[in-house]
Amino acid sequence: MNLKSDTQASRPDIYKLIAAASIFLIALLAFYYFADYSALVRVIGLLMATGAALAIAATTELGSNVLDFIRDSRMELRKVVWPTRTETLQTSLAVIAMVILMGIFLWLLDLLLFWLVRLLTGQG
Repeated sequence: MNLKSDTQASRPDIYKLIAAASIFLIALLAFYYFADYSALVRVIGLLMATGAALAIAATTELGSNVLDFIRDSRMELRKVVWPTRTETLQTSLAVIAMVILMGIFLWLLDLLLFWLVRLLTGQG
């Protein structure tokens, strides 16, 4: 591919991303600058500016790629076979039982090692 054409094609995208970031930063600064005004009005203004910034960013190649990724992720998430309530309960109980068993085992091992150290050092 021609590097020059790639650079020229992405230049408008860079300007759009800079504009979107600028809109968001200005809105964020305005949110804190106008602290005397109603929080509801400031939040609505910030949300509107964020929406505008996201809409501008979505028109870039990067924004298009992100939107495609989100769509594909949602489609893959729909394909997941989630466990039933019974399977989840059984698996959770098995994990809890193993944690308890391992805790008891490590406690007994600690007691044994403590006893051996005391025996070897002549304190026991």
